[in-house]
Amino acid sequence: MQRRPYESLRSARWFAPDDLRSFGHRSRMLQMGYGHADWMGKPVIAIVNTWSDANQCHAHFKHRVEDVKRGILQAGGFPLELPAISLSESLVKPTTMLYRNFLAMETEELLRSHPVDGAVLMGGCDKTTPGLTMGALSMDLPFIYLPAGPMLRGNWRGQVLGSGSDAFKYWDERRAGRLDEQAWTEMEAGIARSHGTCMTMGTAATMMGIAEALGLSLPGASSIPAADANHIRMSADCGRRIVEMVWEDLRPTQLLTRANFDNGIACAMAMGCSTNAVVHLIALSRRAGHALSLDDFDAFSRRVPVIANIRPSGQRYLMEDFFYAGGLPALLERIRCHLRTDARTVNGRTLGQNIAGAQVYDDDVIRPLDKPIYAEGALAVLRGNLAPDGVVIKPSACAPRLLQHSGRALVFDDYPALKKASEDPDLDVTGDDILVLRNAGPRGAGMPEWGMLPIPTKLLKQGVTDMLRLSDARMSGTSYGGCLLHCAPEAAIGGPLALVETGDRISVDVPARRIHLDIGDAELARRKALWTPPPARYERGYGWLFDRHIRQANEGCDFDFLETSFGKPVPEPDIF
Repeated sequence: MQRRPYESLRSARWFAPDDLRSFGHRSRMLQMGYGHADWMGKPVIAIVNTWSDANQCHAHFKHRVEDVKRGILQAGGFPLELPAISLSESLVKPTTMLYRNFLAMETEELLRSHPVDGAVLMGGCDKTTPGLTMGALSMDLPFIYLPAGPMLRGNWRGQVLGSGSDAFKYWDERRAGRLDEQAWTEMEAGIARSHGTCMTMGTAATMMGIAEALGLSLPGASSIPAADANHIRMSADCGRRIVEMVWEDLRPTQLLTRANFDNGIACAMAMGCSTNAVVHLIALSRRAGHALSLDDFDAFSRRVPVIANIRPSGQRYLMEDFFYAGGLPALLERIRCHLRTDARTVNGRTLGQNIAGAQVYDDDVIRPLDKPIYAEGALAVLRGNLAPDGVVIKPSACAPRLLQHSGRALVFDDYPALKKASEDPDLDVTGDDILVLRNAGPRGAGMPEWGMLPIPTKLLKQGVTDMLRLSDARMSGTSYGGCLLHCAPEAAIGGPLALVETGDRISVDVPARRIHLDIGDAELARRKALWTPPPARYERGYGWLFDRHIRQANEGCDFDFLETSFGKPVPEPDIF
């Protein structure tokens, strides 16, 4: 490895000069008990840690950070742990999506304002992967993403449980009166048995896998269960490798090309990804100057099959099984024909070199290309007069009968009204209707995971397990069913979704990629003229900033003022 001079390191600007400002920097380091030998002549590595007492997925990060530090020290670097907002998916309200960009801003500014030369980013819970990496991309320092890893399989009365997916399924059973309180309480204690992220192919597993396919994680890192000793060793490997990356000056601008992002989409489709992958990967690509569109996702979906038999797209297995079957390197090797194998990765090798020879050890968990779970990719993008900028559906997790369907709209303006109506035994609804929720998009509500609209109890008791549901919201990556999501433009800014009325007919044709509100243009124009925007949700603080600068779902929901030229962030600190 060829090393650049120490004086060229960013941290040397803080510590090396013989002047009053550097005297202050060094003396305050000494105040904490460090010695000159700890940092002088060495790369300073930031460890951006999203651990907190409120984030269950990252509970092990309190200890894993010590393994990262060990690796950094072994490689001759100096580690500095910098805590960041932890974004617990299950506890943060109204939605972690509101704060993804907050974490991106925090990560970028942590790296900019401190005397650091590179970073290890510790994340995994849904929004932490895109938030951390978006900020680090904009700062353009060498970095490695360290994924938290999935938790162990759930267990209840001898049945394997998957987080989210089985919770939704059995909650409907409970609402229908087919599951008693004792069983529900036992399930509650058995579905999440260890630290780590959701072990279904939800947003966490999807985004950790995409980060690896993009080349931002070490090979195989995304599949390792959080409780596995391999995860400890991988954490130390991240520490060792980031020091080398700093000496090599291997920054994102030198690493990422359009090929990396094409690989991210291909990987997502083969995994049976979360629908949230669309929003996050678009945001990442726009930060990197290689902007993806919804059309790119739809094009890949038509040629890359779903081969990971992982819930919710698959019916049987979970992420622990995926790891034992060979993990992400084995899946990528199996779809090699769909990848840009010359794309570079953080270990200095190409993706093709990293996956060469990776073996699949269970062909039912990671299917051959000619025996997929779903012949096309995990997602489809529909357009029409109701969604001119697109609406997303996950056909691999939807009842086949709903892929071409026309039904009566039953419209709700807010989630509380929908939830109340869903429990009404006299609700005027059939399984052929299309439930519609609006004002739940980025501006309307921060785009929470309300998109898996509850099937009315009346229908559950009749045996209805799926129906079409349309919204400008997102849904959990662990969700499933005929859910049409991210409708753009959203209702809160006057998109066509705002004009739908109960009783209108909506036609959906997934193979043709069409969605249509079956009324004339003149009637749409009349309704548009009568529409008035909802009042602003926030009058101060971060919410005020969010409302005024958030982009739409098809643009990645980033802030407009953060999409600066890649590699040209705001000026570096110049007062020393």
